[in-house]
Amino acid sequence: MSLSRHVNPEDIIHHIQDLKVSDKPRSGKNGNGNGNGESPHLTPYSTRYSSQKAIPKYEIPPDGAPGDTVFAMIKDELDLDGKPNLNLASFVNTYLEDNAQNLMIANMAKNLADNDEYPAMISMSERCVSILANLWGAHANEKAIGTATTGSSEAIQLGGLAMKRRWQEKRRAQGKDTLKPNIIMGSNAQVALLKFARYFEVEERVLPVSAKSKYRLDPDLVRENIDENTIGIFVILGSTYTGHYEPVEDISRILDEYQAKTGIDIPIHVDAASGGFVAPFTHAKAGNQKWDFTLPRVKSINTSGHKYGLVTPGIGWIVWRDESYLPKHLVFELHYLGGTELSYTLNFSRPGAQVIAQYYNLIHLGFSGYREVMENCLANARVLSKSLEATGWYTCVSEIHRPNPDGAGRGGDVKEMVKNAVTSAVTRDKSSTETSADYIAGLPVVSFRLVDEFRKEYPHIKQETISLLLRARQWIIPNYALPPNEDATEILRVVIRESMSLDLLDRLVTDIVQVTETLMENDEVDMGILHKRKTGPSKKGDKHKGKKTTVGDQVKRMADGIHRSVC
Repeated sequence: MSLSRHVNPEDIIHHIQDLKVSDKPRSGKNGNGNGNGESPHLTPYSTRYSSQKAIPKYEIPPDGAPGDTVFAMIKDELDLDGKPNLNLASFVNTYLEDNAQNLMIANMAKNLADNDEYPAMISMSERCVSILANLWGAHANEKAIGTATTGSSEAIQLGGLAMKRRWQEKRRAQGKDTLKPNIIMGSNAQVALLKFARYFEVEERVLPVSAKSKYRLDPDLVRENIDENTIGIFVILGSTYTGHYEPVEDISRILDEYQAKTGIDIPIHVDAASGGFVAPFTHAKAGNQKWDFTLPRVKSINTSGHKYGLVTPGIGWIVWRDESYLPKHLVFELHYLGGTELSYTLNFSRPGAQVIAQYYNLIHLGFSGYREVMENCLANARVLSKSLEATGWYTCVSEIHRPNPDGAGRGGDVKEMVKNAVTSAVTRDKSSTETSADYIAGLPVVSFRLVDEFRKEYPHIKQETISLLLRARQWIIPNYALPPNEDATEILRVVIRESMSLDLLDRLVTDIVQVTETLMENDEVDMGILHKRKTGPSKKGDKHKGKKTTVGDQVKRMADGIHRSVC
């Protein structure tokens, strides 16, 4: 008998169950002792779902199941997920203090859309907007305005939409057409920026990045691509690829020069999804660049509270420097549930508990608390960067560990620098003079790759294999291509968050070294099967059921599609 190439595991399980179990009613209403489709049970695992019947997956069951059983089954399945604290692929915060958790639990039923019913919560949301506006350099003679969102993705849509509407109003007032709006961003832009352009019918002018531009938006290319139809520039404070801050002030200066020559005023929206809670607090700030409302050309800024704002998903913020930059016809006056409220979000009902946790963090931590967290993150990112380079096998594309050329940066032998960095981190106290200001400014991100010499000596060792073997040790560290135009280079990327302690970092470095050494010490091993995935039916009743499917189709490289840039 020949072997079948495709096996549907669900069909096998259902077939064996059909042979083994006669699904007949036992007793009581619906054939069961408790009248709801189940007999009495002692533990969550002593029901028919333990060995006789699978939990329904794709259709609602005719009868319910005991709550403790369902809880146990769902909890057990979720054990297959990665551990959030070891998910170093994501910028999203995974730690929340007990007090913040308790506040969220106590207020989890509150709807942020119900202004009149929950005035204290709405007041806290307004205070958060005010705190962020002041943190980002809002002027006293301007009336900053903003709102909570479900995350930076929604905030970016709102910021882009406001720029488009202002451009349209200005063009119509001048008697000009509004048919061909365009917006400029770098090819390192996160997918939310591209979504704005496509969803709201704006030409996306995605400019290539390069090693010369530090894999971020190139100001020289901005100068070459702006015109009278440019509604604005998306500038990113913290690229998700390498953590570099884009040069907001340099781009602002170019737009100033363009306006002086043409009279065309092009605004900037700063996507500070991560950097909005990092740059203001660190000693390094954004390097030698202004980036916030201290630049008149910056009209709006967004950030994610659930990233370095230290809240759990999903909470984001957007602030306009003055209410005049939010077109009035985008603001809806709602008469709802006995009150009147102003709405300028894409969502209506949304959870309010995250807003409360955000306010808790801002008041509890204060400026000094946030500074300590962000400085610690950057210090640990520097330790990891220098340790990786000290092996001689890796080089970092990110640069937060490199001395600041404009400051008093410390140079020297790489291994000696690693030794000093680790010693400094272990003995770090308030008397330590080293801060992020001694280094190139950026997010606490470590993007690294194998050095060219290593790749030549060990051509069979692939970075993707390293990523997969680290995953076997529970570390989630993605390997993916840099943005288009530089996508021949792949990077491994680690995001350092608040919960990454020095002890955990030591374990991470050890595991990276051990995995790399294991691959070096063994002959070439065909790891291709780990890089492949099965395509074909995954559910019972799939329309392709019964057809042979090819196992082992190569997964598309990230370079071949839209860059999601794990965040």
